[in-house]
Amino acid sequence: MSEDVDSPRDLIKLTHEKLSSDDVSTSVTCPSCGAISMFIGTTRDSFEGKTVIQLEYEAYIPMAESEMKKICTSIRAKWPTVRHICIQHRLGVVPVTEASVMVGISSPHRVDSLEAVRFCIDTLKATVPIWKKGGL
Repeated sequence: MSEDVDSPRDLIKLTHEKLSSDDVSTSVTCPSCGAISMFIGTTRDSFEGKTVIQLEYEAYIPMAESEMKKICTSIRAKWPTVRHICIQHRLGVVPVTEASVMVGISSPHRVDSLEAVRFCIDTLKATVPIWKKGGL
């Protein structure tokens, strides 16, 4: 029996591998949704006037995954039309221009997915135990 592509799903991933925007977009695509909103956070080359060559991320994985699931639950309570949610965060070394975090959310209309993506990344940054250190 195949999985119903329209059944809501929450996909959470912490990985040391490069993140793929195509994979995130594909994972939240479904026939009933006319909107896929995404956020991609990348390592920039400077911070507070200092040159950055890379960032390094660590996480307490069980707690990070639990907090990410709570974010998904909150999104579904605030925006009931949201269909699929994908949150990925890279761990380890992330060089300049590469993605450290991606969020993809689908919904029938753009307003819900856009608002949910912003809520997701803001809440993730505030609550999920993922720490970064800069490589200057």
